[in-house]
Amino acid sequence: MLEIRGLSKTFAMGSINEKLAVDEVDLTLEAGEFVTVIGGNGAGKSTLLNCIAGVYEPDKGSILLDSMDITYWPEYKRSQYIGRVFQDPLKGTAFDMTIEENLAMAYAKGQPHGLQWGIRKADAALFREHLARLGLGLENRMKQKVGLLSGGQRQAITLLMATIVKPKLLLLDEHTAALDPSAARQVLHLTRELVEQYGLCTLMVTHNMKAALEYGTRTIMMHDGRIILDISGEERQKMTVDKLIELFGRRSGEELDNDRLLLG
Repeated sequence: MLEIRGLSKTFAMGSINEKLAVDEVDLTLEAGEFVTVIGGNGAGKSTLLNCIAGVYEPDKGSILLDSMDITYWPEYKRSQYIGRVFQDPLKGTAFDMTIEENLAMAYAKGQPHGLQWGIRKADAALFREHLARLGLGLENRMKQKVGLLSGGQRQAITLLMATIVKPKLLLLDEHTAALDPSAARQVLHLTRELVEQYGLCTLMVTHNMKAALEYGTRTIMMHDGRIILDISGEERQKMTVDKLIELFGRRSGEELDNDRLLLG
């Protein structure tokens, strides 16, 4: 489904601030695979996702999505096939529009004629059905503006918007980092339900090592722009946070001292 070969990205090339953010990364995801991505600050996690999404153009390498070479596609063209949820709960929604209007905007992405004036009754019923599955009571607040919702509620809406038209790939960039622990757990549970329900190929960047092992089917760890660890199956099931930290030290030759990564 997703095939990345020799992907590299350098910022401020040729200057004293030159930074190799992604270094010759090879990564393949099969259809329906849910991969969590961890690593310290500056490891290259978000840059990798931004290269896949089209925010950054790679210096070299290739990105294939469902056999389509999207390496140099503009971001807007990729958005037809890629769903994204950001760290900031307001980033994926129009805060001054209602819940219903936000969902209609996302749903229009999958329609042949795009966004039209007015929301059909059938579409409103569909939105209400999807909202009810969230278990947050938002199906009764469809006329409320998204900006008035809590952070956890906004992220739940953003998740729904990213998946209401099934994407070929779902990218989650620390989408629970700005939430309180209770809301973060709720959004993570919802994430797992949606990914499993729709069989979504998913990459989830997280700072929470415990969550990285608890959710998904495979975990990769990045350091200095490279993937230094890739575990799945029985090895991952037996993995603990302490063992993961130990493995990081062995593979990188450094201690993992990022407190934000260790907590949680």
